[in-house]
Amino acid sequence: MAVLSKIRERSIFLIIVIAMALFAFVLGDLFKYQKSDNLVGEIDGEPISREQFSKEVELYKTRTNNKSSQIQAAKSVWGNIVREKIYQKQLSNAGIVVGEEDVWSNIIEMPYIKNSPLFKNDAGLFDEEKFKEFLVTLKENAQTNPNDTQWASWLETEKSIKRNLEQSIYTGLIKNGINTTLNEGKNHYVDQTTKSNIEFVYVPFRAAPDSIFKITDSEIMAYVNDRKKDFQVEASRDLIYVKFDITPTKEDEDAVKTEVASLLNDKEEYSSAAKSAVKILGFKNTTDDKLFFNENSSDIIYSDALLTKDKLPNDVADNIINAKEGDVVGPYKDKDYYKLTKIKEFKTMPDSVKASHILISFKGALRSTDQKTEAQAKKMVDSLYKLVKNNKKKFAEVAKTISVDKGSGAKGGELDWFVYTSMVPEFRDFVFLNKKGETGIIKSSFGYHIVRIDGQKNFSKAVKAVTFGRKIEASENTENDVFEKAETFTSDVSSGKNFRTQAIDNKYVVMPATGIKVLNETLSGLKNQRQIINWAFKNDTKVNSIKRFDTDNGYVVVQLSKSYDKGLMSVSQARNKVRRILLEQKKADYIKKEMGDMSLADVAKKFKTTVKSSLAVSLASPLIPSVGRSLGLIGAINASKEGDILRGVKDKTGVFIVKITKRDAATALSNYDAFRKQIFAKLQLSSVKMYNALEKETEIVDNRALYY
Repeated sequence: MAVLSKIRERSIFLIIVIAMALFAFVLGDLFKYQKSDNLVGEIDGEPISREQFSKEVELYKTRTNNKSSQIQAAKSVWGNIVREKIYQKQLSNAGIVVGEEDVWSNIIEMPYIKNSPLFKNDAGLFDEEKFKEFLVTLKENAQTNPNDTQWASWLETEKSIKRNLEQSIYTGLIKNGINTTLNEGKNHYVDQTTKSNIEFVYVPFRAAPDSIFKITDSEIMAYVNDRKKDFQVEASRDLIYVKFDITPTKEDEDAVKTEVASLLNDKEEYSSAAKSAVKILGFKNTTDDKLFFNENSSDIIYSDALLTKDKLPNDVADNIINAKEGDVVGPYKDKDYYKLTKIKEFKTMPDSVKASHILISFKGALRSTDQKTEAQAKKMVDSLYKLVKNNKKKFAEVAKTISVDKGSGAKGGELDWFVYTSMVPEFRDFVFLNKKGETGIIKSSFGYHIVRIDGQKNFSKAVKAVTFGRKIEASENTENDVFEKAETFTSDVSSGKNFRTQAIDNKYVVMPATGIKVLNETLSGLKNQRQIINWAFKNDTKVNSIKRFDTDNGYVVVQLSKSYDKGLMSVSQARNKVRRILLEQKKADYIKKEMGDMSLADVAKKFKTTVKSSLAVSLASPLIPSVGRSLGLIGAINASKEGDILRGVKDKTGVFIVKITKRDAATALSNYDAFRKQIFAKLQLSSVKMYNALEKETEIVDNRALYY
């Protein structure tokens, strides 16, 4: 009772102590979480912040015109950062620092900068100050316009140049540290040119049946444990899944065809505004095709480009090319669409054209770094046009010195032969619809072009037509039916029914996905499925867990079938590879034991084969008749003497017994420098593998999978 009284007296104090302890516990976890939440990883203890990493990922995607997925960009950026840190550490250890002056000197020597007309003075020479002014302009533009990413892209370019320079310097140091001696050259020469005549019997592994050998899991694990460095693996998952694709049925297809057909001719509809029936023009009679496309929601973008017969759908090409102006062909099915094609006019045009051009760009044009306004560019192109219109020599000179298109500019503006679909519409229409020899000015998304038509060939009939289309898509009923099937299957397998058995019973195809890594983004047959991979690697996703996911075209039901942790391979992971190695070793030991002290003839008789011979085998010519290349055997022969019998020499696919019948020693040379250089060249090439070795020795913590 006295103890209880004391507790009661100090109850408030105890509550405060407990509350503070709980608060400290929660706060500690919060700080821990915030710390890890702000880091995307560490490289040799150096943190990589999530914020900076995300910025670099977005810049990378911008520089690649968003052609890279989020995970692809994250992989590239991470690889660059790791490489940069590794080389910086190695150079620092060597007492070498790549400074701003080194990077700048490298930048201004780069051909695409040094040869750019933007940075040349009146004498046509590279002007470093002009280049600096250009960079200052980029920086100022970024400060006034937050959406302008050119300055940020340039900073990333600088970093990339610095990384390449650091790598080049370090690789150069390694290469300069490699050397070979004349004695090594001599040994290499002797090894390569020592020739031996041999008699041999080759016993392939298949001569010993697999059934007489047993490979246990303990043997496999013992082999793995003895070679731990060779059997390290990343965390991985094995999945099985069933896809439920939403695809249009025959009824859906027929409905789309009927709908498209109903748009062909005029019809009357009641108008509440007019309080009477009004005439609605169909596709055939409408005079405003673009408006018709918009009002009737065409799934095909409006286009009236000229098309030759080979560019038309095969099934209706003859119908379209032989129709009359104003005719409508269709409805017809073309891939995933039902279409109507209205013929506007026919022309005769070439299938390919050769032309020359001079491109004058301006600020805001596609891929332009030019600071000229559009008006300034137009004034410049008008002036140049008068100069080059009737003078091919001047045209070529101007193209070489002024044109922004450096590829054609170097050839006097000449472009190779190209087809109708190769160029932007403005350029295309000028060169295909005008005559050879004509010169003109056109404006495209790239800037102003002075264009000259140099050649046209293979003229044929072409049609200008507009094609309205509706995509053949699944109806709501079809979508509901597929969803119900996916839901039912998910429910059945989640309640304990076997995944594979249930799929087979319902005639569904079970797809495997093995060896999935944490940063993968696709599964076989499925694209962009980070949601599935993230789920598979969650801590609370256990083996045999089931989940249904939405996909772009339906649903997929997934089961986690196996889970492998990072580290040493498990028996099941290593079994296939190691079992083959151990089986071959046991077969080699068995065959060698069976050979005993037998003669070559007796070994051949026992294993039902023949004694063969080969002349002048050497490391330079390591082919063994009926077997193939065997450098290991030649090495063993070179290490032996004439008359020796080598028993049980294991090769990739079998075992040899060999007798050396003759040995021709290498002829002495006065100088072995050529062979020393051969070794040196091989070592120089092998130096490129050093990065992988450096990366293995670097302590890398990678948390990207938490955020991507």
